[in-house]
Amino acid sequence: MSQSFKPSEMKITIVSGARPNFMKIAPICRAIDAAREKGKNISYRLIYTGPQDDTSLDASLFSDLALKRPDAYLGVSGHDHSQVAADIMLAFEKELNSHPAQVVLVVDDMTATMSCAIVAKKRGLKVAHVIAGTRSFDMNMPREVNRTIVDAISDYLFTAGMVANRNLNQEGMIPEYIHYVGNILIDTIRYNRHRLIQPMWFTTLGLRKGNYLLLTLNRRDLLGKRAVLHSLLQTLIEKANGMPIVAPLHPYVAKAVKSLELELPNLHILPPQSYLHFGFLINQAKGIVTDSGNIAEEATFLDVPCITLNTYAEHPETWRIGTNELVGENSFALSASLDKLMFGEWKHTTLPDRWDGRTAERIVQTLINS
Repeated sequence: MSQSFKPSEMKITIVSGARPNFMKIAPICRAIDAAREKGKNISYRLIYTGPQDDTSLDASLFSDLALKRPDAYLGVSGHDHSQVAADIMLAFEKELNSHPAQVVLVVDDMTATMSCAIVAKKRGLKVAHVIAGTRSFDMNMPREVNRTIVDAISDYLFTAGMVANRNLNQEGMIPEYIHYVGNILIDTIRYNRHRLIQPMWFTTLGLRKGNYLLLTLNRRDLLGKRAVLHSLLQTLIEKANGMPIVAPLHPYVAKAVKSLELELPNLHILPPQSYLHFGFLINQAKGIVTDSGNIAEEATFLDVPCITLNTYAEHPETWRIGTNELVGENSFALSASLDKLMFGEWKHTTLPDRWDGRTAERIVQTLINS
């Protein structure tokens, strides 16, 4: 009589290197939970490479995303790329020694993404890269170096769009490794769209839906260019013509903005917001000025005008058929875009292919079937 063979469980270690990574991980965790409930032999362990008391992980983050807290914190922080990479690699080795996995899943293009992918590959594990194939073609950007290395050693290249597929094909990646699954961030917005919460201070500041601009800044290289930043903010203030500008900023950004000593009567600098509050601010804004690719994607999905202070977008769909426009660090281009925005002449979005909220499902299906 033949013995029945029970396949071993597929153990996946999912790595988050910073707060924004959790937005892309939450749908994948939900999809794995759903597969398990259907009897699939798959489980995951969630790792955060930063410290447990990281101030960027606000108390509400995990409940906002309907995500469990990480199973382990590697406790690494700092700004020196090499030091952070070395510390993460050593800590991640210990994590995998204690908790073996078959697949290590990483997202985006951070130092943590690259470090954990290298450790996994050297141990003979499969590496899955979510949001593979995005390129700025600027090797002076640390993130470009990270994403290029990760893609080169990944066994699963999960892409968000056809441009990413083309980039990977041109770099000679094995075609069978490339899986066009769609934009994972859209899974999160679709899931949370009806859960967004108006912040308590919204009416206190006298704000009205559709009658304010949202400003976000993060890029340290832009903050370091004082004259450029001064010119961009001056343009924004003038073109807003008294309309309130809401700016939830990290302390280091707020400090850089305040040090410019601009007259900013209609600019409301606020601390960073929780995920559901910030989603509300994106959804109800008349328009957004940002240097974040993620926000341009959310704005495209929600059909909100978006101006990006950058010369490239990780997802070109946002400006090709979405609501995003790239103005770089050029205040004349910003001025022209703000004129269009304020006069209500902005383009409307066409939803890119596979922004259907089922990206995580496709990722998990691919892992199970491989």
